[in-house]
Amino acid sequence: MDKRQALIERLETSRAQMIAHLEEIDKNRKIYPLWTIREIIAHLSGWDDATIAFIKALVSGGQPATPAARGPNVYNAETVSTREGLSYDHIYREYIETRRVLLELIRAMPEEKITQPFTLPWGGEGTLEDIINIFGPHEEEHAGDVHKLIVENQ
Repeated sequence: MDKRQALIERLETSRAQMIAHLEEIDKNRKIYPLWTIREIIAHLSGWDDATIAFIKALVSGGQPATPAARGPNVYNAETVSTREGLSYDHIYREYIETRRVLLELIRAMPEEKITQPFTLPWGGEGTLEDIINIFGPHEEEHAGDVHKLIVENQ
């Protein structure tokens, strides 16, 4: 399997795990002290947005944005707060759509760009492969936390 397909499968797997659990839990349920299920998927969409911007800049040779330069916690709070007031259905559609766009961009990008070092969304240098190897497991951690709540309530 080539790197592109491995990255795509990584993202598809993590998203499928989360979606399976979302269908089994109350969308307004608190999962962490400050976040509900709705806010978790808003947070994940925010990181997909950052990765989409990373890929677009990488492919075009443009200057990458560093939306998380002030740290992941600040960026996480911003991605959630910018979606305040939106319905769960709207946020869920965005969650699905951002991943669709991200996968489309990965499929279309030149193979050599996948491992090309570039400025990461939080600063420093890394590759698309590095980002996905962080965010795939990150989404799976959140899916695991959702699953724990489901099991506790059975």
